[in-house]
Amino acid sequence: MDTKSPLTSAAPVQPIVEKAALPILAAISFSHLLNDLIQSLLPAIYPLLKAAYNLDFGQIGIITLTFQCTASLLQPLVGYYTDKRPRPFSLVVGMGFTLVGLLTLSQASSYWLLLFAAALVGMGSSVFHPESSRVARMASGGRLGFAQSFFQVGGNAGTAIGPLLAAFIVVPFGQPSIAWFSGVALLAMVVLYRVGRWYQARLELLRSRPRPPEAKALHSRRKITMSITILMLLVFSKNFYTASFTSYFTFYLIDRFQLTVQDAQLHLFIFLFAVAAGTLLGGPAGDRFGRKYVIWFSILGVLPFTLLLPYANLFWTGVLSVIIGMILASAFPAILVYATELVPGRVGVIAGLFFGLSFGMGGLGAAILGQLADVTSIAYVYKICSFLPAIGLLTFFLPHERPKARSS
Repeated sequence: MDTKSPLTSAAPVQPIVEKAALPILAAISFSHLLNDLIQSLLPAIYPLLKAAYNLDFGQIGIITLTFQCTASLLQPLVGYYTDKRPRPFSLVVGMGFTLVGLLTLSQASSYWLLLFAAALVGMGSSVFHPESSRVARMASGGRLGFAQSFFQVGGNAGTAIGPLLAAFIVVPFGQPSIAWFSGVALLAMVVLYRVGRWYQARLELLRSRPRPPEAKALHSRRKITMSITILMLLVFSKNFYTASFTSYFTFYLIDRFQLTVQDAQLHLFIFLFAVAAGTLLGGPAGDRFGRKYVIWFSILGVLPFTLLLPYANLFWTGVLSVIIGMILASAFPAILVYATELVPGRVGVIAGLFFGLSFGMGGLGAAILGQLADVTSIAYVYKICSFLPAIGLLTFFLPHERPKARSS
């Protein structure tokens, strides 16, 4: 893995504290909320689509796989390209793909059109995440963990709100009502255009200044490769397990506790809200105590609770889902900042790789778990997934961070 930093990607390595940084960080986080709110509509209406199109769990998993594959496979490529040639207004273009996908989903009359709509929404996500992560880093003022958490909590909040809106809008009014959310995509495009103007001006300012010293990797190529591989395995365990909630938690609650669709969606909202809270805590904790400690706690620390979940009653299922969501979500901001510090000057490609991996593992997990649910049961799926956080033991092999990572 190349660890040298080109001119256009080296500029954000040392962010400059400005008055405009926090408003831009808030704007990109709000855009993340709108983007992920739209994306979360798809899994939120799975019960509706399952009934309307007579789908089995395997076909539902393929919808998730299609959406998350277009997002996951394209994100590292977009990040690699924009590391060399930043495109401030690509964020608006990406949201345009999402808008078209949303309108297609509202009017889809066949399973294949559902897959096409899911692919378009995934393409929008593939453009949004690498570039918006770069903007968040540029606006961080040096508090990288805080900025990453602030940015990501917007997305997690949108993911939590989406199922709630689906329960009260899409479920009662049907699939065509998805088109009403096109206003959300248009609002995001307006906000992202303003962010793009700031991004463009910031790039021009940075290019007018003397080139900063080239960032140097602190570890050997072999150790960096090993560490990135371990981090990817940790993301795999986190997102494979999370896929069991985002795609199938409503079915699990309906099947085991005989809840209505709307009640099950409310439980999913509570879980996703806990995920948002955990994300907000993870980055600042990494800034203060060290990324590696947060990763230890987030991945391995959730294991006792995941093992208990399949045997809990409805009340304790709700309590455990909140604990699991908060602890597990705190890992990703720490993992992403840790990875960008391993490979200086490659913000776009690292963000694209890890966001893409998150989507890809979620999609793969949804497809595999859907097939498993068809041949066994939803309850059995949660028993199998409960052991996934044990992969967190691999954190032991990660190298120690540079001292300033704990005090930035």
